[in-house]
Amino acid sequence: MNKKHENTLKAIFKTLVQSNVVWKDIEKLFVHLGGRIKRGDGSRLAVELNGVRAYFHSPHPQKETDKGALVSVRKFLENAGVRPC
Repeated sequence: MNKKHENTLKAIFKTLVQSNVVWKDIEKLFVHLGGRIKRGDGSRLAVELNGVRAYFHSPHPQKETDKGALVSVRKFLENAGVRPC
């Protein structure tokens, strides 16, 4: 895992939820971890990782993920068996 992916993963799992994590970095992390992303209508995404599926909306017009979505991403990764080192 490169440093960028590692930093994104750590930001997702920080105790105090951040609001400055760029959504594209989260998508790249999903792919790096072996996830499959299927784009739907508008900003809707279906993500499957380790047999776990979740649906997200990519933020727009801003590029940063809001705190609520970041909590959802964290729960998805935990359910898929992904945790930071």
